[in-house]
Amino acid sequence: MKKAILATKIGMTQIFDESGEMIPVTVLQAGPCCVTQIKTEENDGYSAVQVGFVDKKEKAVNVDATGRKEVRNRHGVNKPQKGHFDKAGVSGKRFVREFKFENAADYNLADEIKADIFEAGDKVDATAISKGKGFQGAIKRHGQHRGPMTHGSKFHRHQGSNGACSSPSKVFKGKGMPGHMGSVKVTVQNLEVVRVDAENDLLLIKGSVPGPKKALVTIRESVKA
Repeated sequence: MKKAILATKIGMTQIFDESGEMIPVTVLQAGPCCVTQIKTEENDGYSAVQVGFVDKKEKAVNVDATGRKEVRNRHGVNKPQKGHFDKAGVSGKRFVREFKFENAADYNLADEIKADIFEAGDKVDATAISKGKGFQGAIKRHGQHRGPMTHGSKFHRHQGSNGACSSPSKVFKGKGMPGHMGSVKVTVQNLEVVRVDAENDLLLIKGSVPGPKKALVTIRESVKA
């Protein structure tokens, strides 16, 4: 892998190409990402680049006149994280991820990775946490059929038989049942980069990308292109 970047999902819109054809696109705020650490074979056993994305304030504790402690920016960067970012010479970051670049040795601490590493026409893979849909039944979660709705039927939206009592006398693993739907890691492969706005660090990708608005999306060079 030679190219990858972290982005946040802004939303969807549509653009028109030179022939006037309408193209649905997802708009991503891609970077800038700062290099926060260089992993090497000698020190870490593998070669990779650690990057940070989206600035994050420092966590602080204030003490008032009565001696009571008040935490400011409770979810901010703590002292160990601050030391790590200070060593790299960058501000505190909200998201930190690693990429195993083939040319990891060419990067330096505090280098910026921007949206212009991609070009229109590039094929990419997008990874994000899908939208959470809460507790759902077997029909919505697994696409199962419903039962009869009339003639005294008491079986409507149940998931069906879970397993016979004598044989196999158990419920097999993987049986489609109601449960938590969504909020899982999803990767959509071979998406096309339609347009790159380097000035505003925007990527316009054809089609849909996993996750809700403001979700963190990892964009990588496609492995199957």
